[in-house]
Order: sequence, then structure tokens, then C-alpha cells
Amino acid sequence: MNPDFQQRIEALAKRLAAGLPASLGALRKDLESNFRVVLQSALGRLDLATRDEFEAQSRVLQRLSAQLEELETTVRALEQRLVELEPDRSGIDSKKKQ
Repeated sequence: MNPDFQQRIEALAKRLAAGLPASLGALRKDLESNFRVVLQSALGRLDLATRDEFEAQSRVLQRLSAQLEELETTVRALEQRLVELEPDRSGIDSKKKQ
């Protein structure tokens, strides 16, 4: 597991343990350890990405989105050009039926 992730779990477990009533002081260390184990287990099952991975994927998505927009514009222009170059299809179709 990522060291930064471990540190965050440690800090969260300590905050949870610190929030316990004073009467549970003797159990605080055990509960903090249990909090840590539960947090690591629960968060470890999640499919999480690091900030760097997320930002890299965001940049890829932005580039692909821009490319898609360019391709859509090109396709629209080609479709328009095709329509302009095609002869009047309604006249051709009516001649075939005769």
C-alpha cells in the first residue's frame, strides 16, 4: 500500500481513538489498532486511484475529447460536401421506377 495512504489511515485511526470518552482510556490503544485494521480492510477493497493516476487519466480524457470533437467536425464537413456533390437523388429514383 502507498505510504501516504498508510499515513492517512494512521492519522484517521488516531483521531477516532482520540474522540473516545476518557473512561475508555485503557481500551484506546486496542480500539485504535482495531480502527486501523478495519480502515485498511475497507479502504483496501475499494478500487481507488492515486491523485497522480487520476490527473493523468483526466489529461488523456481531455485529449481524447478534443480529438473526438475534431473528428465530429470533419465528418459533418464531409457529409455536407457529399450532399453537395451528389446529384438530385429524387430525380434518379423516379426515372428508375418508370
